[in-house]
Amino acid sequence: MLALLMTAGTLVASAQIQRGNVLVGGDLSNFELGLNESGSFIMDISPKAAWFIRDNMAIGAYTRFRFETAKGTSSKITYGVGALARQYMSDNAIPAVRHTRVFFEANVGIEGENDNRTTPKTSTNGLGIGIGPGISYFITPNIGLEGLFKYNGIIGFGTDPTTSRLDLSIGFQVYLPSKAVRAAATNTQ
Repeated sequence: MLALLMTAGTLVASAQIQRGNVLVGGDLSNFELGLNESGSFIMDISPKAAWFIRDNMAIGAYTRFRFETAKGTSSKITYGVGALARQYMSDNAIPAVRHTRVFFEANVGIEGENDNRTTPKTSTNGLGIGIGPGISYFITPNIGLEGLFKYNGIIGFGTDPTTSRLDLSIGFQVYLPSKAVRAAATNTQ
């Protein structure tokens, strides 16, 4: 009986990343609310949606918006939109982490960064690229809590031809099953 339950748990845990399913969610990184005299505020939001073209691999789109400001200063805005790809590693063999999946995410798109806080004002606009590893822990069969460590850079034109940074972000993703997966789950019950 225990073996049957473990097998069923493993099948449910891997069902989210099967071909035909959809991933919808976003990442929140570098969120800061300064409580000292400077009163700084930083927020980075990256909504994304992807479709699993095959088991363990999804492609889709992302948007990015980052806002930085502090009391008595101007703001810095980073924005972008583009395509993303995500590759999940094969099933975990360790029962204690069977609800956890490691993945790599890469993106490419049109991005920009405009810093009005500096004199002279700086900007970089052009090709945005990003790549990095992440880990997803499925708190329910269809919701993943994620951590993502990613290099993000912009190569283009403006007063600064390139920008780059490493981001550590936390996010939630909702995995919506396809009709075929829902039908298979209904037939096994």
